[in-house]
Amino acid sequence: MTLSVRIIPCLDVTDGRVVKGVNFTDLVDAGDPVEMASLYGREGADELTFLDISASVAGRETTLDVVRKTAEQVFIPLTVGGGIRTVEDVDRLLRAGADKVSINTAALARPELIAEIADRFGSQVLVLSVDARRARTDSGFEVTTHGGRESAGVDALAWVEKACALGVGEILLNSMDADGTRAGYDIGMITAVRAVSKVPLIASGGAGTLEDFASALDAGADALLAASVFHFGIHRIGDVKKYLSGHNYSVRNAHTV
Repeated sequence: MTLSVRIIPCLDVTDGRVVKGVNFTDLVDAGDPVEMASLYGREGADELTFLDISASVAGRETTLDVVRKTAEQVFIPLTVGGGIRTVEDVDRLLRAGADKVSINTAALARPELIAEIADRFGSQVLVLSVDARRARTDSGFEVTTHGGRESAGVDALAWVEKACALGVGEILLNSMDADGTRAGYDIGMITAVRAVSKVPLIASGGAGTLEDFASALDAGADALLAASVFHFGIHRIGDVKKYLSGHNYSVRNAHTV
């Protein structure tokens, strides 16, 4: 049985507003997170990802009240990330309405956190966000932290393999080189990570044309995350679903959105 492709808008939030830039710089205000989440829910998004992109940098927790308000408006799975450091942080987010949590910086600092969260809540709630870029490592890809600002000094493929062994439920693969460029997903990176990942793979970074979404699926992605093309009205979620359905990809509710 072929699983349907998931289309996932991403809300990058800082100071309570959705923002979007290129390579996580030159951020432009894109709107209110609760209003945008509600719109995407009505438009047929399969899931929604909410990332507080300044949480790790500023050393603070994700804003729980925004999560609560978003969860009240959206009736599809909600993944929340940013500033998560402990099992207790995960518990608070799940109680606030998140269905899954996304971790990055804290897991790199202490990989045991992956196993602790998986053991307490189950692997299905845990998404590992891998902010990767091309570099001179064994695989050609390295992991970055703090919104792509700093190198983690870790090979991306080795990190994915380790995280899968520790119990992560999904990999959210963000191409820092492609982020916000609308030049297409990093197909080489997706292909390489797919070869070592034992869990579902969400592709992120670079979506521009409708063909880009199909190319990422062909490279091995199970789900497609995008931000600027949705936030700025370049494509609607229904457009993406109808295009993919018309090219023989299995999508949910392609003809009703």
